[in-house]
Amino acid sequence: MYSSAYVWAKVLSHMEERLGAVTVSAWFDDAEVVELNENNLILYSPSDFRREIIRRRCTDYIHDALKEVFNSDAKLLVFGDEELASFKQKGKSASSMDFNPQFTFDNFVVGPSNRFAHSAAIAVSKTPGQVYNPLFIYGPPGVGKTHLLYAIANGIRKEKTDANIVYIKGDQFTNELIAAIQNGRNIEFRSKYREADLFLIDDVQFIAGKESTQEEFFHTFNKLYEEHKQIVMTSDRKPSDMLTLEDRLKTRFEWGLLADVQPPDYETRMAIIKNKAKNLGLNLDDEVCNYIAINVTNNVRQIEGTVKKILAYRDLNNMPLDLAHVSRAIDDMFKSEGNALPTPSLIISQVCKFYSIDEAILRGTQKNKGTAEARQVAMYLIRKLTNLSLPDIGKEFARDHSTVLYAIRKVEVALKNGDTATQNNIRDITANINSCL
Repeated sequence: MYSSAYVWAKVLSHMEERLGAVTVSAWFDDAEVVELNENNLILYSPSDFRREIIRRRCTDYIHDALKEVFNSDAKLLVFGDEELASFKQKGKSASSMDFNPQFTFDNFVVGPSNRFAHSAAIAVSKTPGQVYNPLFIYGPPGVGKTHLLYAIANGIRKEKTDANIVYIKGDQFTNELIAAIQNGRNIEFRSKYREADLFLIDDVQFIAGKESTQEEFFHTFNKLYEEHKQIVMTSDRKPSDMLTLEDRLKTRFEWGLLADVQPPDYETRMAIIKNKAKNLGLNLDDEVCNYIAINVTNNVRQIEGTVKKILAYRDLNNMPLDLAHVSRAIDDMFKSEGNALPTPSLIISQVCKFYSIDEAILRGTQKNKGTAEARQVAMYLIRKLTNLSLPDIGKEFARDHSTVLYAIRKVEVALKNGDTATQNNIRDITANINSCL
C-alpha cells in the first residue's frame, strides 16, 4: 500500500494546483494524518477554525484528489483534540486493515482463465514460503491479480495476526528508494522490506530499466528468499517479456511458479455480473446479464464498473432494469476493439512512471539529460499513438511545434540507428500504456 505520508503529500500537491500553495499552507499547515485505510482518511488539526474551513471548503477537493490520483473512495474525517483522544482510547477502527477485507478467495469468481492462479494463491496462503516461492502472477489489467494478492494477505493474516506483511507497487518502490537516498534513510528503507514475512509487490514491471531500483530489489529478494519468506509479485507480462529487466532478476522471478490470469470467458463473466449485482442489491434478469457479458469482455474491473453504473442510473433516475433501459444507460461504456486511443495525459503519466520523473518537471523547462530524453519520448509517443497535431502536442508541454518536431525526429533517428536502449524503452512504455486501455 502507499504510505500515508506519500498519499497526503500527493493530495496536498493536487490541491495546490487548484487553490494555490499559500492557501493550502494556511489551512493545512498543522494538519496531520491520523489514519488512512480503504474507507477513511482521518486528519487531525488542533485549530477549531482550520478544522471548520477544511470541513466546509476542502472536503470535495480532498475527495477529488484521492479519486483522481489513487482511485480511492476514502471519506474525510477531521478530528480535534477530544475526538483524537477518544479515537486513540478505542484503538484503530475496524476498517483499518491494510488490505481490503472484501478481497478474499471466497468471493473470487473462478473460471478457466484464472483457476490455476487461484489455486496457486490458495496454496501460498496456506503454506507461505514453502511452496511456489516466489509466486509470479501475470496478465492484463483488471483481471483479478490484485484481488488474489490481497486474498493471500488476508488469508495469512487470519491465521497469523502478527505477520509482518508488506505491500508496495513497483513504481512506488522506486519513489521510496529515491526518497530514502535523498534523506539518508537507506537503513530504514531496507529494514522495511527485508524484514517482511510476506512481501507483495504489484506491477513489478515498473522496476525494469531502473538500475538502482533493480539493484536494491535484487538484494531484498535474495534475503527474503534465503530466509524462506514468501514473495508474491504481479505484472502485466511474464518476466521474459520485460526487455529492460536485468537477467538475474528474470531468473529469480522464474524460480518459483508463473501463473497467468487472462480475461474471463463468457460463463465466468456471467457469474461475475450476477455476483456483483447481488452484492449491490440489483436484480438483473438473464437477458440483461447476457447483454453485459457479450459487450463487456475486457476485464473484471470494467464489468464491475458497468454494474455500478446501472445501480447509479436506477437510484438517480428511478430506471427500470429491463434490457431497453439498461442498454441505453451503459452503451457509452462499450467501445469497438482497436478504436481506443490513449490520452496525452495517460502517455505522459506512463513516461513519468518509467523514468521516475514528476509530471510537473516533464511538462516544465528543466533541461538535464534525463528529463530531456523523457520529454522527447513522451512527445514521440503522443504523436505516434494519438491523432494530435504538432501544435496540440506542444500545448501539453508549453512549447511550439518546431520543438516538438525536433524531439520526435531525434527519437526517430535513435530508433532508425538501432539504439537498443531507446528501442527497449519505447517498447516497454508502449506496453504499459496499452495495458491501461
